[in-house]
Amino acid sequence: MKIVLVGPTYPYKGGGAQHTTELAHRLAAAGHDVVIESWRAQYPSFLYPGQQTIDAPEGEPFGNVRRELDWRRPDGWLRAGRRLRSADLVVLAVLSPVQVPPYLGILRGLGTRRRPGATPRVVALCHNVLPHERRPYDRPLMKALLRRVHLVLTHSDQQSALAAGLAPTPRRVAVMPPHLPARRDATGASEEPPRVRNRLLFFGLVRPYKGLDILLRALAAGPPQVSLTVAGEFWGGLDETRELIAELGLTDRVELRPGYVPADQVPALFAQADALVLPYRSATASQNVWLGHEHGVPVIATRVGALADHITDGVDGLLVEPGSVEALTDALNRFYAPGEPERLRAGVKAVDPDPYWARYVETLLAP
Repeated sequence: MKIVLVGPTYPYKGGGAQHTTELAHRLAAAGHDVVIESWRAQYPSFLYPGQQTIDAPEGEPFGNVRRELDWRRPDGWLRAGRRLRSADLVVLAVLSPVQVPPYLGILRGLGTRRRPGATPRVVALCHNVLPHERRPYDRPLMKALLRRVHLVLTHSDQQSALAAGLAPTPRRVAVMPPHLPARRDATGASEEPPRVRNRLLFFGLVRPYKGLDILLRALAAGPPQVSLTVAGEFWGGLDETRELIAELGLTDRVELRPGYVPADQVPALFAQADALVLPYRSATASQNVWLGHEHGVPVIATRVGALADHITDGVDGLLVEPGSVEALTDALNRFYAPGEPERLRAGVKAVDPDPYWARYVETLLAP
């Protein structure tokens, strides 16, 4: 089967690019003719204030990539669509409604109609059907896209239900498989045996729905000897976070490491932490639980989205209700009870990605 994946890949960074790249490798390994139709310029900078591209790949790059799409060139969207007419399957990786105008241009160039048996078949692979922090144009844009494809693939039942409210298009659910950055040359990683360091880690993009403010308030009310590292890109700047840290009297206990963390520096961050904390107010699918476990670290997370699916409460991490400073404070106190960090770390096992990917590919390619 000739398959085209339209989405980000290296030199773009982050989970979406990693997922597109790994999916291409898995489909090619299954014997399909695969190409990634990627971006020369994906977003205007004001819509994505963080770092968009990286110098070193986060995994094995895929060999067959075209990088011609440009958000500034609608004529290129149409050309891409015409170029894809010979494919059997076109998969649109939907990370944000901002991508919808180019995708509508591609669909126009394809000239397909959403009818059974139409070629190429078009799948909208929705990492998020709608953003966590929504704008007025998000719903109409996503509705326009989902009504024009043959299938919507989501990563949870909740996201599938959200898609059903936008369009009558057939839907399938496939659990997001692991697509973790390759571990290599861990810069500064400790070779000491694991020990309790009285340090927690918040890792990844810092956005309101991820609940860093809740974690900071819980840290102030929790075990006084515990510190926190916050490593990742801050959307909206650092001022509000710094003000909250000062207000809570945490200046000496919180280390801020703003900016993208290269893959070869990630192991050192996790080696210094007793646990990864994911205090999300809301979530869909996330790799971060698996990322923590891949580095041998237990995870303290809220019961939102798919986070709870990958944690066995009391075995390899702790689960708490979302949005509650009191619940998270209690979890931090329980985690740092004598012997608990060591016991929970001993329960951590790295995930085997192969069964997840086998089911994912099967669901995507099913007639």
